[in-house]
Amino acid sequence: MSATTTSDAPVPSRPRLPGAGAAARRLAEILRVDHAGELGAVYIYRGQRAVLDARGGALPAQLAHMEAQEAVHLAAFDRLLPEHGVRPTLFTPLWRLAGFALGAGTALIGETAAHACTEAVETVIEGHYAGQIEELSETYPTLAAELSGFRDDELEHRQDAIDGGAHTAPAYPALSVAIRGICHLAIAISEKL
Repeated sequence: MSATTTSDAPVPSRPRLPGAGAAARRLAEILRVDHAGELGAVYIYRGQRAVLDARGGALPAQLAHMEAQEAVHLAAFDRLLPEHGVRPTLFTPLWRLAGFALGAGTALIGETAAHACTEAVETVIEGHYAGQIEELSETYPTLAAELSGFRDDELEHRQDAIDGGAHTAPAYPALSVAIRGICHLAIAISEKL
């Protein structure tokens, strides 16, 4: 499995917030947004499978595998949030609905559009994780190592999507830009709320 590089550079580390409790606040942001992202990913794959399972072929099994990996990531954050006294994002119900709708909507366009969705989402998430791994490597090395494993799964998903024809999806450039923009917006909201 080889990772494909993209024009999206890893997200640079965020500057540490000054003052007492700054490290705990930043850790809360990281855990909250990562939980939201993994929740969204699970629901994207569920939406894609809701449409594509009936069609058969190899893709539904591949989607089920990716969903299972995302569910493992989500379970880790379900454990980490209470361990660190962090609440999930207030937008959790919306992210479930939006993730499912995004997955189902792209799958309705076709398999290559479902792959384009996966590639766009995983590109953003991979860059996001890369920045967090760098940021946490000294203060939370165990968490950074866990995120590194999750990042490897995201890279695998992205490569599978590219290999599946993501770049041949109808209106690929516009679809990719729109989905990446949605992901960046969801990240900004989930970190704070």
